[in-house]
Amino acid sequence: MADTLLRPDLGVAQAAGDLAAAGSLDAIVSILRRTARAIVGADGISVILREGDASYYVAEDAIEPLWRGRRFPLTTCISGWAMLNGETVVVPDIECDDRVPTALYRVTSMRSLVMVPIGSPEAVAALGAYWCTSVIPDDATICRLEALAQRAAAALARVQVPTGASQVRDATPPAGA
Repeated sequence: MADTLLRPDLGVAQAAGDLAAAGSLDAIVSILRRTARAIVGADGISVILREGDASYYVAEDAIEPLWRGRRFPLTTCISGWAMLNGETVVVPDIECDDRVPTALYRVTSMRSLVMVPIGSPEAVAALGAYWCTSVIPDDATICRLEALAQRAAAALARVQVPTGASQVRDATPPAGA
């Protein structure tokens, strides 16, 4: 996957092919977890599923543990905001954006993020990318995340996401393992 960071468009193409062939929610989540971080050069990524009125952080690939396995009300987290509003969110400094629950971030090294909703007209998931420094991602990085989200939305629609998103079996090892 190290090649992907050097050739991110190739990484998006590979992930798109993998998502097109994915036959389950587990496979889709695994593909996003495995590819997104390298494609955008982030310090961490999270795959978040919408579960009723909650954001369920189902998978991650990060330099440290983030929120995998936790649920937050849609109205109190940035992933929920992105899903409820159907908009990509770029936050160069988490301390300066009221949509970010800064107390949750202060216990991590993450300082900036991009959160992309997955699905339309109603988002069923989100893909978050995080950096340890204040970063304003370039348009190409945001486009790559949005392209992954679009491919993931098509894959999720094809496999018909179950209403109980917690059925996903994430085989992600803990960070640092």
